[in-house]
Amino acid sequence: MKARAAGLLLGFVADRVAGDPTRLHPVAGFGTIARRLENAVYGDSRARGVAHVALLVGGAAALGLAADRTVRGPVSRTAVTAAATWVVLGGRTLEREASAVHAQLVADDLAAARVQVRRLVGRDTDDLDASEVARAAIESVAENSSDAVVAPLVWGGLLGPAGLLGYRAANTLDAMIGHHNDRYERFGWAAARLDDVLNLPGSRLAGLLVLTTDPANARDARTAWRRDADRHPSPNAGVVESTFAGSLGIRLGGTNRYYGNRVEHRAVMGVGRAPRAADIPKATRLAARIGGGAALSAAAVALLRSTR
Repeated sequence: MKARAAGLLLGFVADRVAGDPTRLHPVAGFGTIARRLENAVYGDSRARGVAHVALLVGGAAALGLAADRTVRGPVSRTAVTAAATWVVLGGRTLEREASAVHAQLVADDLAAARVQVRRLVGRDTDDLDASEVARAAIESVAENSSDAVVAPLVWGGLLGPAGLLGYRAANTLDAMIGHHNDRYERFGWAAARLDDVLNLPGSRLAGLLVLTTDPANARDARTAWRRDADRHPSPNAGVVESTFAGSLGIRLGGTNRYYGNRVEHRAVMGVGRAPRAADIPKATRLAARIGGGAALSAAAVALLRSTR
């Protein structure tokens, strides 16, 4: 377990320094496999979706478990955990994408910012004004700080490489098929529900880390969490978006449009002003502090498990 703790910290540092692998990313390879399997097993039913998710998430977790148990010695086990951690984390890349949106807004190139923010969100962006583009970027930073950093570290601390790879497989499938549309309403149901369950501990830890890493604004963040989180359609995104809104002194949430014809009116998180471009780097700095706190927490969990 000491090797696990060291591997989690090393993998987190690798993500902060290098970001995602630029070529032959294992998650992209997983996505290709998942798409091919979907083409083979797809059917407009929950049962087929459950089987699809079970095969892919179970296979990823089994791969992580096999890698962890095959290697011998603390150095090798540390290396395996570090590699798995680096592969599944997305904090540095998230920060870079959000910073690119900020740069376009500062340059007063709204058209480019609308295109850039599509790399972070699934909503339609063609008609967003500058404040709505900033809101989209900040909401993505908040939600993905939990989904792509805190939650995988939680499962890594508890289960090692099996938890890291299994979680990332589930989260990737949710992004691919966990949508409310004609094709995936039933087939993607299992992916969406599993992702919700697996993100419950990570989102709560992320919310607590907002309070502890920004103590000056902890009261506002806590108030927004208590008042607004349950009104969000996601049981997890509501926690992180509300605490980010309270900590940054802004409002998040509102009306989003998807697929050109589906309009979703989300509850407003926070009671501050509308977001501005300058709030994006504040959000990424807050996310970086949360990530560091999550890495230390996951390493502590691994060490505690080693003493049992």
